[in-house]
Amino acid sequence: MKSFTELNLLETLQNTLDEQKKTFPTEIQRKALPLLFAKKSVVGVAETGSGKTLTYVLPLLQTLKTMENEGNPVKKESQPRALVLVPTRDLGEQVAKVFKPFTHTTRLRVRTVLGGAAFEIARKNVSGAFEILVATPGRLVQLLDRKLIDLSQVQTVVFDEADQMLDAGFLTDAKKIAAACAPQPQMALFTATLPTSVEQLVESLFAGAEMIRTQGSHRTVSSLQTKNMQVVNGKRFPLLEKILAQPVEGGTLIFTNTRDQCDQLASLLEKSGVEVVIYRGEMDPIQRRKNLKSFRDGSVNVLISTDLASRGLDVEHVGRVINYHLPKEIQNYLHRVGRTARAGRSGVVFNLITERDGGLMSMLGGVSSR
Repeated sequence: MKSFTELNLLETLQNTLDEQKKTFPTEIQRKALPLLFAKKSVVGVAETGSGKTLTYVLPLLQTLKTMENEGNPVKKESQPRALVLVPTRDLGEQVAKVFKPFTHTTRLRVRTVLGGAAFEIARKNVSGAFEILVATPGRLVQLLDRKLIDLSQVQTVVFDEADQMLDAGFLTDAKKIAAACAPQPQMALFTATLPTSVEQLVESLFAGAEMIRTQGSHRTVSSLQTKNMQVVNGKRFPLLEKILAQPVEGGTLIFTNTRDQCDQLASLLEKSGVEVVIYRGEMDPIQRRKNLKSFRDGSVNVLISTDLASRGLDVEHVGRVINYHLPKEIQNYLHRVGRTARAGRSGVVFNLITERDGGLMSMLGGVSSR
């Protein structure tokens, strides 16, 4: 498949792709879309920024709108026909935004029930008739337990960014949700990495699914430039100041390993006259979302975060990632650097390296694409 036009999409979907100037599919889209349109179950492992969300959005909308056009619309309340599971509220809102321009033309309805929002909002969101539900597993289980949602008509279940759903109770929730759907639904799972927890999920729910791995999975993308800088005598901050003094097109995302490191670095930079915002756990969700918005719209060009921002978030204008503190795990590194050089754009990552980072740097020798 070389072009989206080969999919024979509904005119409303093709027109929206044309408006977005999307003509040529990415590798994961080329490999997975024909399978998903053929109603096959798929496990897709692909690098961050490779277009995984659109890979399942198009088949879902095509199937549901075709059913409606053939005289079988959704009429019953709280009975969606497709379900997308996401690990976090922020990612859920991001997924809903990908659906939005297509639902304007198809008039299909997407609702969200996400952790971090008031339960009453979730209750209201699943009232009435709608086709697609985007949900975090914990919140969805709450609605199921209270019989506020009926998944018996769900024919397709998508697990997006599955490698982030790592808490101990997730596998139990996933099985409960899948059991509440229609018998033998089409299943799709997309992930940037394949840790043990995801392998267990695949073994439990994805028997017979087609496994797809892109050439770029578990590697950094070719448009990413990597610059390693040695920290001498523990003096990281002077190196950071030199990096920030270099011009860059787009925002700068700085990673630390802990919340305290995040706050301390923000304080240092603010004292140096650099305007920054933070994005980490254990902070007011409203403030965190406000900070992310100011970074997304470019009103603040430096965001300091823990690994909370490394997974799934799509901020188009990140031109530079700085690992002020390197992570211990290679999967976390790949998620972090995947915030830049997305969808074919260029980007640069700066790694501040100490002797303790030798193990990670050795492993990175096998994943770099440059």
